[in-house]
Amino acid sequence: MNRREFGLTALSLALAGPALSQTAAPTLQVTKTPTCGCCGAWVNEMIAAGFKASVEDVDYDTLQVLKQKHGVAPELAGCHTTSVGGYFVEGHVPAADIGRLLSEKPVARGLTAPGMPMGSPGMGPQGDPYDVLLVLMDGSTQVFATHG
Repeated sequence: MNRREFGLTALSLALAGPALSQTAAPTLQVTKTPTCGCCGAWVNEMIAAGFKASVEDVDYDTLQVLKQKHGVAPELAGCHTTSVGGYFVEGHVPAADIGRLLSEKPVARGLTAPGMPMGSPGMGPQGDPYDVLLVLMDGSTQVFATHG
């Protein structure tokens, strides 16, 4: 690796923030419906942040079964469901929050950005402030991060 490549790699990792560990980039197992464009945009942003992604397109009913399996209450649901590191990530959660989750390893089910908040990754550059919630083992939530 030459100096220029090293510099670009270092810059990319710095911009990704805590999204990636010092070891290998985790693979996001993304499940979505085939017609959801914002889900694809979110996946592209996660890949740009350094994650690997495996995407499975399923029908709506199959996606709902997966959400139930993970214990995602309807009011916490997003448009796609991701599995990574023993957690679920529901909807348009930023890469830095996923990195923090994987780094801190809280006793929890996962993270959610309920609904489809404008300004979240994959949903356009501008929008209203929104919270990413940590879903605890009992299904209750607490604010994990605030954005916007």
